[in-house]
Amino acid sequence: MIVTDIEKYAALDFEASSLSSSSWPIEVGVSWVEADRVQTWSSLIQPHPNWDLTDWSIQSEGVHQVPMADLEKAAPASRVAQEFLSVASELILVSDAPAFEHRWLSRLLEAADLGPVPTIEDFNTVSFACFDGLALDMLYEKLERTRVPHRAGPDSARLASGWLKARSVDASKI
Repeated sequence: MIVTDIEKYAALDFEASSLSSSSWPIEVGVSWVEADRVQTWSSLIQPHPNWDLTDWSIQSEGVHQVPMADLEKAAPASRVAQEFLSVASELILVSDAPAFEHRWLSRLLEAADLGPVPTIEDFNTVSFACFDGLALDMLYEKLERTRVPHRAGPDSARLASGWLKARSVDASKI
């Protein structure tokens, strides 16, 4: 088993208004492993006045089950961006869709005049660098057996729970 400090990584996930190039984030979630537990922070995001509200997709709303009315009551994008940075500033961000997450993180941080945008590593690349053998098998089995809820907090927690499962594998069984 490869031994690395998985606790320095955090799984990042966004839900968005659509998948178009004009889309904007509606929810952000970050999860990490700490003291043999998955920790998660997430927040819905009130649309920033500069974001194009015509990009709202009814199909995306159906997938996420987040109506626009919930976003209108959510924390403003600038506050979410500041909270995100306070939670994730010491962690290396990882995603199973880094290009999309980078776009939405950029939009979120730009809304608050914050930057630069942190690098987002690929989940599979990091997982293969941190684990091998049975641990890696258990990581991906855990992911396969866990439903993708299409909500940012639970989706990021799903990825981090794969790391936790891999880390729990007894090295003597590999």
